[in-house]
Amino acid sequence: MSNKELVLEFLNSDYYKDESVYEKFIHPDVTISWNSSEGFSKLDFKEFKEIVLGMGKSFDTLTAEISHAIAEDKKVSVRFTYHVETLEHPESIALAHFFSFWEIKDDKLFKIYLMSHPADETPENLTSYLTI
Repeated sequence: MSNKELVLEFLNSDYYKDESVYEKFIHPDVTISWNSSEGFSKLDFKEFKEIVLGMGKSFDTLTAEISHAIAEDKKVSVRFTYHVETLEHPESIALAHFFSFWEIKDDKLFKIYLMSHPADETPENLTSYLTI
């Protein structure tokens, strides 16, 4: 599997609901540097796992709609929108837009850089995130 395929498979997996899937993809020495509308967070394996497994309790589905994916050597860049469904809102809604950079080590995700902001559901914005 290529590094690009590894990242895309992770984004499309049930990592947020299944701890074994999370551990299959994430390197134990991972570092996540995340800039969001809430500010900057630096997370390790355990802290990130707590966040994503918490998402699994909040969302019935978490679907990445990928607009761009570019790979070079052991680095991958992906631009995507997460769509979610909840018990209260079973129709898919755009949750957040992401720019992400991933570094691979030992066939696992080792360094993750995320920049996210809440989804803007205006037609022009959503069109810019359509899958290519």
